[in-house]
Amino acid sequence: MSVTDTLTDVEWARRGGEFVGGGPPTYEAEPTALPEVAPGALADLVPDTVLDGARYGSFTLRAASTRGDSPRYRGEQRRDALLTARFGGGEDALVFVAVATGARGVPRTDRAADSLVRWMGEAVGRSRARLSEDIRTGRRAALKGGLHRLTGRTYGLMRAQAEEFGVDPAGYTAGLRCLLLSADPRCRTRVFFGTGTGGLFRLRGDEWQDLEPAPPEEEAPQAPPPAPGPPADPRLTVDLGVQPQRSAPAGPPPPGFGALVDTPDPGEPAPFAFRASEGRPGDVLLLCSPGFAEPLRGAPGLAAELGERWRGEEAPPGLAAFLGDVQLRAKGFADDRTAAALWES
Repeated sequence: MSVTDTLTDVEWARRGGEFVGGGPPTYEAEPTALPEVAPGALADLVPDTVLDGARYGSFTLRAASTRGDSPRYRGEQRRDALLTARFGGGEDALVFVAVATGARGVPRTDRAADSLVRWMGEAVGRSRARLSEDIRTGRRAALKGGLHRLTGRTYGLMRAQAEEFGVDPAGYTAGLRCLLLSADPRCRTRVFFGTGTGGLFRLRGDEWQDLEPAPPEEEAPQAPPPAPGPPADPRLTVDLGVQPQRSAPAGPPPPGFGALVDTPDPGEPAPFAFRASEGRPGDVLLLCSPGFAEPLRGAPGLAAELGERWRGEEAPPGLAAFLGDVQLRAKGFADDRTAAALWES
């Protein structure tokens, strides 16, 4: 952690001023301006920060979503949305985590992100019994196909909502990242799916691994080329700032991960992605919005600092400590941050 010459570490922590890198970020660490709202639109307000957590089977979940430094300064609403939900009970329960980020510069995309996670949650909840069984029995092809269809239908609802609001459906969209988890302690299968920008990372021992899907021509030559959209990152992994470099080397994806990239539904902002893996004791799996993924990939010291705090042999942080970790600041990265992390035991 970097601090100024005039403030102690304790004083900076009290002021929310923890940061990595060579100097403090441009904006203040605490909220400055509230979003403007009309008297009849109070239901549309988005809180500055949400925080949640749980423990089921062999995993402990921590999740947080917070306004970025720039939106806090400018009085803008948080465009990130977070949903954590449990469907069913006992060992048959299904835990669902969704993170969405509304498109920048388009009116009401905070509503798009919030609607997207809720609609996706409703679709998953209605299909809970089948999805839970497919996860526990390892039917990955069935999971991939079913979740792709649910995602496409959900983005169709978003297009209809754009027309209702009178905005261009092409811009009224949000990126989506989801996790499906069985509450059965004997099931260690972790299912990821989504579309658009964001991040999926794994901390295994001292090594951060970037688990975002690779380009189709490298991982799945049999898949059709994706529709036009944001350019794919040509790297399977990137240097996350851990010194010395210990990111996974370029090459095949980590064992246990399927390489499944499809041509998207016309309403989706980018190709649909699906991965399933088996959680190992000591792993930390991190699902996050672009506002957290970008500094993890590009801010010197952030990944290394979080690796020290989160490494698997340590106990998972409490909710307040996890929020503090997510808010660890870096100059040049001031967007909303949303992160959901699993500690495997």
